[in-house]
Amino acid sequence: MNAASGAIEDSTTTTGHVGPLLGDADFQYLRNFVLEHCGIALGEHKHQLVQGRLLRRLRALGLSNFTSYCELLRRDPYSELGELASAISTNVTAFFREVHHYDLLVDELLPRWLHEKRREGDRLRIWSAGCSTGEEPYALAMVLAEAIEQSGSKLDAKILATDLSPQALETARKGVYPLERLAGISAERCRRWMLRGEGEYDGLACVHPRLRELVTIEPLNLLHPWPMRGPFDAIFCRNVVIYFDQPTKQRLFRRYAELLPTGGYLFLGHSESLHGVNDEFELIGRTVHRKIGG
Repeated sequence: MNAASGAIEDSTTTTGHVGPLLGDADFQYLRNFVLEHCGIALGEHKHQLVQGRLLRRLRALGLSNFTSYCELLRRDPYSELGELASAISTNVTAFFREVHHYDLLVDELLPRWLHEKRREGDRLRIWSAGCSTGEEPYALAMVLAEAIEQSGSKLDAKILATDLSPQALETARKGVYPLERLAGISAERCRRWMLRGEGEYDGLACVHPRLRELVTIEPLNLLHPWPMRGPFDAIFCRNVVIYFDQPTKQRLFRRYAELLPTGGYLFLGHSESLHGVNDEFELIGRTVHRKIGG
């Protein structure tokens, strides 16, 4: 096989691979496509990973080789963009993951915001950027609903949850999860906010309607224009930029800063940092950053 031609053959290799092989030319095209449209930088060592993860897409689309898949992307990039991004990235999430972020919200930020935002028409807005299957925004909704109830506030509070992956968004919109996914939720909160599924959802857990009222779920590519104008009081972008190259990170954090007022908060994942990327924020805690005045 001429690897550079992108020609594919069905075979079993010495590594046990069965199915179409990803040629070098097609891999380079996919690398460039993903970088341009998703901001994800794929190293040369990701060749086998991309091949394995995209095999399902080829089968789902009825394509016999990766060259045909690349042609599909050339003809209509956006029809397949979400599926491609979902296939090559890892959606790792959980309820109350990195619990120190929620502790800061409960102990400090939400009480302060609810105290400050007492005038009629005041709004509280939180953005879960890269919300995956919804555990993060629903966990945020739990602590937000509890704080509002405790304060007796009538504040207009909403959580925007966005992601590029169609499959992840479908799960988030349903708000239905296997029982083992509830491990991060306290027993008290499980009783309060998770309902036993019935019918087709028997044996599963469904989020309370009150949480669904607080969360708006929409598709969004972080590299494309954003329809929302803000401002947001806090933006959660956790375990998203680890896939991005440096210029993409710099552009993204500048755009986040534009949607946050002075004193607004940006929450990152445990392995992410703004060091050497953006100087519009100050680090105030473990992966918690506050926008400083200009």
